[in-house]
Amino acid sequence: MNIFKRLRFLISNIIDIQSRLHKIQESLGRIEGRQLRLESHLGESDFDTKKSEFRVFSQWGEDGIIQALLKYVRIERKIFVEFGVQNYTESNTRFLLINDHWSGLLIDGDKNHVDYIKNDPIYWQHNLKVDCSFITKDNINSILMSNGISGEIGLLSIDIDGNDYWVWEHISVISPTIVVIEYNARFGPERSVTVPYSPDFTREKAHFSGIYYGASLKALCTLGHSKGYSFVGTNAAGNNAFFVKKDLMKLPLKELEVLDGFTKSQFRESRDKKGALQFLSFDDEFNLLYSLDLVDLENLDSRIED
Repeated sequence: MNIFKRLRFLISNIIDIQSRLHKIQESLGRIEGRQLRLESHLGESDFDTKKSEFRVFSQWGEDGIIQALLKYVRIERKIFVEFGVQNYTESNTRFLLINDHWSGLLIDGDKNHVDYIKNDPIYWQHNLKVDCSFITKDNINSILMSNGISGEIGLLSIDIDGNDYWVWEHISVISPTIVVIEYNARFGPERSVTVPYSPDFTREKAHFSGIYYGASLKALCTLGHSKGYSFVGTNAAGNNAFFVKKDLMKLPLKELEVLDGFTKSQFRESRDKKGALQFLSFDDEFNLLYSLDLVDLENLDSRIED
């Protein structure tokens, strides 16, 4: 067997192993989901996103939180939109696609990621679309419309490490029942701030630390409220917030105040100018961010500077 045949053989085996691992993940997720449904003994006022967590394909415990929300929220159209998915092996909607047979649209700006998704068996096995676009607040609605997505959908997941606030603010052609959006916990729970909008914003180029991106939880809660959503909690990792349409809220779901739902992240991923991890404390990261240019959303004419 020559080297090329060996390489093809190895690649085939790797793909087969990945496929088997995904099936194992899916099976474990189904078990977790059944367990979640059996644990309905919690009191009507005891719903807690963190208690619902389990991970199948999500980065943290979002799979479980979404499954828990679906127990109480009526979904008319089982369609999702997720952007910032990279190659989609780790995401907030893959379990919905496989386990619950939803359909959806993925958007990512990296062609390599998009090609990977299109060559993944999941792409032909399920009703899935992927669009290669760098998202801005000015093009997001046209991207959705050009892919046939409009009106009411089940879930929107936003994680683009940058203009998250500005993009959600400008989305108008879809009306998701559930919204999952990344917040930057380093801003703390008391200020309504975001990074300034820039159409070509990338986290890696914006600041060498890598932690200058996104918006505070309070900023997203205020925006969510203005768009007709109730804030229902965060994940234990302290990076994703969950919102449900106000008119579809029912017990045991309840709207939380920012301070009640805020979770401080445990990440220590800030870097120095040479790219080395600094392992800064939460307070040090907080102080670093507030030394940079931020938009104070409670006073849009002001900027928080040194």
